[in-house]
Amino acid sequence: MIESILLTSARIFTCNQQLRLTNASGFFFERDERLYLVTSRHVLYDTLSQHFPDHIEIELHTNSENIARSTGFFMPLYQDGQQVWRQGSDRAGEIDVAVIEINRDALPTTAVYRAFTPQHLMDPAEQVEVGSSLLVVGFPLGFHDTLHHMPVVRQAIIASSFGLRFKGEGYFLTDARTHRGSSGAQVVMRVADPDHALGDLPWMLLGVHSSRLDVGTRDLILDEALGLNCAWYADILLTLTETSSLCAPSYGDDQLSRLT
Repeated sequence: MIESILLTSARIFTCNQQLRLTNASGFFFERDERLYLVTSRHVLYDTLSQHFPDHIEIELHTNSENIARSTGFFMPLYQDGQQVWRQGSDRAGEIDVAVIEINRDALPTTAVYRAFTPQHLMDPAEQVEVGSSLLVVGFPLGFHDTLHHMPVVRQAIIASSFGLRFKGEGYFLTDARTHRGSSGAQVVMRVADPDHALGDLPWMLLGVHSSRLDVGTRDLILDEALGLNCAWYADILLTLTETSSLCAPSYGDDQLSRLT
């Protein structure tokens, strides 16, 4: 029996033409019968590191009876010269979260996954105590169960007030051991008494893990890293998945690959 929370995650490869660039994490979000992949915006485009992939590939499970079966699913990042992902901003600047609508008609008919919905979003105005236990579900350094293609989880706690935007930015802090490759991972909290609206996914989605937070004045020899991370409030997904004039990207069976 596979825990449903593990099936919400997708391992992401960023690519430029035939060259693989980086590993990252992402997860599925569903709204109004439309399916999206959520990850960090810097996974898809980052001027600071000169990271400009032209497509990504995610790994999908294809057999509910044999979870070791998977396939790679190709998703272009540009169509007719325009980016296909959506990203947000607020009064403090850009938000490091991006969503790409997935063309469900192009998915394998036997694809096995779980998706968060708006019912899983935690309102930042809700009272969630500092120190509350969380999980970060993803693929740190690309590490995962290579046989069953499953993510791993890291324990975390809320390290800043969940009701306050840290330094006025659209994120809160978590205390967790994280690595490269975790960017775009979901930050979730278990629901003790879930209602039927959550289905078989009894977790609340609090945030999207972005990056580790460091202090510019830290002595790299004398001082250990803080071990704190930025998690952008997940309610931005309501804005990014509003009905748009953008159509779902078109890609066909020739862009499914690596059946394993």
